[in-house]
Amino acid sequence: MDSEGTKRTSFTYELSEDQQEILLGIMVNGNYRKREVPYSLYSVEGDHFNATLYAKEKHGKRKLCVQGSKAEDFVLFVLEPNVLMSATLGYETTLNPELVSAHAGSDESGKGDYFGPLVVCCAYTDEALSAEMQKLGVRDCKQMSDKAVLTAGAKLRSLLGPTGYAIVKLGPAAYNRLYAKIRNINRMLAWAHGTAIEELLEKRPGCGRVVVDQFAPTEATILRALKERGKKAKVEQRHKAESDIAVAAASVIAREIFLRDIAAMTDEVFGPPAEGRAHVPAGSSDPRVRGLAEEMVRAKGPTWLMNHVKAHFQTTDKVLAACGLDREALPPEGRVISDYKLRQTDNQATRQ
Repeated sequence: MDSEGTKRTSFTYELSEDQQEILLGIMVNGNYRKREVPYSLYSVEGDHFNATLYAKEKHGKRKLCVQGSKAEDFVLFVLEPNVLMSATLGYETTLNPELVSAHAGSDESGKGDYFGPLVVCCAYTDEALSAEMQKLGVRDCKQMSDKAVLTAGAKLRSLLGPTGYAIVKLGPAAYNRLYAKIRNINRMLAWAHGTAIEELLEKRPGCGRVVVDQFAPTEATILRALKERGKKAKVEQRHKAESDIAVAAASVIAREIFLRDIAAMTDEVFGPPAEGRAHVPAGSSDPRVRGLAEEMVRAKGPTWLMNHVKAHFQTTDKVLAACGLDREALPPEGRVISDYKLRQTDNQATRQ
């Protein structure tokens, strides 16, 4: 705001290459509408503001213009903490002190990926660590490139040390065995978060508060999974909790470890990446995911899936069908289907 308390409606910044990369990630993945603006690299419209990154480059920098009645809100709450890493609009005075006080945050990576592990991380922070995290550019990993995550994750683990974070990693084989017993992804996630939280609190017994990104419909799911120390702590569940610096740090570390496992799978299982396949495809809906899984089933047999994918995904049925097989070709833990598909089957049987 200016000296009379009126909000500014126009801002201009010169962004470095790293800042441009972060901003583009926010623009593409955020809840904004893309605009076509002459001479722009990318432009979006948000809630009573628009932001335009111009294509012209000078000494590696590009100009960003933010305009509109709520431009200052975008600068204050999105641009400064995530891109500029500075508090030019008094961010420090508006920041909730609780965000950087001593507490922990828990987040996961790999939940929606067919290939690779499920990784949950619980990370600790305090005022001093939060300041260092901000210098490292820590933010929700979904707003960062894979390269940036790998770099920031390694630096975060070094900053926190062995007592500053806890990891629960379920490789595909362990994941499939556990899912066959639990048969519910939210309860399985709750177990993993509860386990990571407990381990972190053992290392940091003075930590009395934990923030978790709420993934289940009700808070009871994770509360039931908490262990002795977790039940004594104040556990806050929030939607989009990655705005909390500890949760953001946990998201970066979890994603870093997930990416390193995917890289190892590429190198050790598939051999040197072939042209057009620089890494194992992400997600589960990309046609390349099915294509790669079908290729490996034909080459290695169906049980190969059990050590490399999350077998309860519906992708497994499509892969097996394309190879002239069904789930009977898999060991018992691979024949377990998702709750959603099971409900669909039951509903179809009822209608018949």
